[in-house]
Parts: sequence; C-alpha cells; structure tokens
Amino acid sequence: MKISCLMILYLFFNQTITPSDLVVTYKGEPIASVNRAEFTAPILGEPLLDEGKYLQFIEELDQQIYQEPKNATIDNNGMIVSGQVGYKLHRQKFKELFYTYFFEKEASRIEAPILNIHPNVDNELLANIRTQQIGYYTTYFNKNNEERSHNISLSAEAINNHVVFPGKTFSFNEVVGKRTKEKGYLPAPEIVKGELTEGIGGGICQVSSTLFNAVDRAGVEILERYSHSKRVPYVPPGRDATVSWYGPDFTFKNNFNQPLLIRSKTVGGKVIVEIYSSDIVDYTPRKVPDASEQLPKEIQIFNN
Repeated sequence: MKISCLMILYLFFNQTITPSDLVVTYKGEPIASVNRAEFTAPILGEPLLDEGKYLQFIEELDQQIYQEPKNATIDNNGMIVSGQVGYKLHRQKFKELFYTYFFEKEASRIEAPILNIHPNVDNELLANIRTQQIGYYTTYFNKNNEERSHNISLSAEAINNHVVFPGKTFSFNEVVGKRTKEKGYLPAPEIVKGELTEGIGGGICQVSSTLFNAVDRAGVEILERYSHSKRVPYVPPGRDATVSWYGPDFTFKNNFNQPLLIRSKTVGGKVIVEIYSSDIVDYTPRKVPDASEQLPKEIQIFNN
C-alpha cells in the first residue's frame, strides 16, 4: 500500500515539474506555460500536433500581446498629436519556434515574436490633408438641455479626426458605434415613427445631420441618407440624416483623389463639422442652405 502511494506521488511530482514544459515570455516576462502532452494527438502510435488546440493557444496568446495602433490626431489647440505603433503576435515566426520545441522534444523558452502595426494616419498624412477646408456646416441646439447636449458632444467627438481614404465608405453607425449607457450616452428626446419619445443617445441625429450637410457641401457621393418621419428644427426641411443602431445609417463614399479629414466639435450651443483635404484635391462644391440659428422650443416628455 505504501509503495502504491509513493508511486502516485512520484508520478504527480514528475508531471508538475516536467522538463518538457514550454515557457512563453513577452518583454522578458512569462505569459504562458504549456506542456507538450497537452498538444499531442497520438495517431498510430506517433505523436502529432493537435492543430485545434494549437490554434486556440495562439489566439489566446495574441489577445494578451495585441496592442491597437493609434492614429495621429489634431487636438483642441490645432496641434498634431503623434500616433502610436501597435503590436500583434508574429504567428509565422511563433509557429516555427513552437514546432521546433514540439518535435525536438526538449524543454524550451520562447520570447514571443511580434509584428508592428503602423497606424493608418501618421503625422505626415495628417499635416498634408488639413491644409484646405472643402466643406463645413453649423447647427444650433439648446445647451441647457444637459442630457441632449451631452449626447451631441459625445457623438461629435466620436467622428472627430476620422479620415476617409479615397474610394472608402464612411458609416456613421460604424464609426460612432452602438449608443449605450456604458459608453456614457444618456436618455434624451428622439423621434421614433413620427412620435417624440425618450431614448438612449437622443440628440445624435443632429450630429449626423450636420455631418451630412458638411460633406454634401463638399460634393462627396452620398450613399445612404434618410429623413426623420417628422420634421426636425435644427436643419432646413429635407436636410436631415436620421440614424439608429438597429435602423437607418448615414453613409458616404470618398469619391475624390485625396483623403478626407473630418473635424467635429461642439462650442456652446453649436455643432460644427468641417471637412478638410489636401491642396491638390479635385472637388466640386455644392450649394447647401444654412441652418437657422433660432433655437426650437423645448418639449417635455412625460412617461406614464
């Protein structure tokens, strides 16, 4: 009985400190430790790599290492803020290292190889496409309506500094993302099926409408644009662009030979959207009526 217990302890001890472990490090620090047996799929007595487990392993490893690149931006003072290079696992190099460990059957330590991910918009590009304003539009809102003003500012910031490359499509829903409490959006009045109601993110349609008029004035190709089921007061009739996460979107295509830069902000009770490009952009502007500076009367919504 004692011999059996000692044998079990011996086997357990050898499993926990097996010399065939693979330790993966990143920047010199261990981030994963695996054993060859975990990835072995014996077939006809020969050990083969379990590809399914291996793919799952590198997916999890990549998630630990991945760092999203950051585009260069322009701050509130008009200064260019440099972008940041991102990183991801170099899967091909890691595969070569892992296969060497697995088939040579020796203990190993691998420093995870990485690939740099360069941002799409760097300082040079941004400096080049901020030179010429080709479109602009301003709408007005009651800044005393705190919830609606907050949503407007949040969505205006979401599209600010966004660059649309030639031939690419801009989607308001895709860029701004789903409007949720977790992202900071608040309940505010909005129009749904012709009725004024309260919903999370109420007010963002003023931003999408301001953007629509700015890019339309620049002469871009509008792909998708819908009007509200009820007239809105912040733009002239027929000049609005309603958006909803589960419904309509506002999209346009950059049909020019140069990238477009969207600059968007709120100042006091104004939404200001400006469209910039390089000084060699080939564009034909359109005439677009200005928005009224008269603020609409606030309507209270009472829920039963």
